[in-house]
Amino acid sequence: MSDAVDPTVRPSGTGCVDCEADGGWWVHLRRCAACGHIGCCDDSLARHASAHWRATGHPIIRSFEPGEDWFWNFETNQYYDGPELAPPQSHPRDQPVPGPKGRVPVDWAAQLRNR
Repeated sequence: MSDAVDPTVRPSGTGCVDCEADGGWWVHLRRCAACGHIGCCDDSLARHASAHWRATGHPIIRSFEPGEDWFWNFETNQYYDGPELAPPQSHPRDQPVPGPKGRVPVDWAAQLRNR
C-alpha cells in the first residue's frame, strides 16, 4: 500500500479536473493520495473521484474540503490513517459548495435527488 500515498505530490488544482474540463459542477471534492488528482465525490453527479480510482487503481483519497482531514480507502471501504499531504490541503475557502461559482444549476438539489 506504500505506493497508494505520496505525501509530496501537490493537488492537480482547486476544483474537479474532469468537471472543469467538461463544464460540469460538483458537490464536494476529493484528492487522490497517490497522484494528487482532484475529483468530485460520489454525491456529485459525475463521481469523478471514484472513477479515477477505477481507472488508475489509486485506492486512497483525502477530503479536499476546508477543515476536513480524513482519508478513505475505496478498496477496503474504510477510513484510512494517512500522513500530512503537500499543500494546499483544501480548495479555497471562498469557493462555494456545491461549486464552482457560476456553474451550479439552480435546480442542483433536484438533479441529485433524481439521478
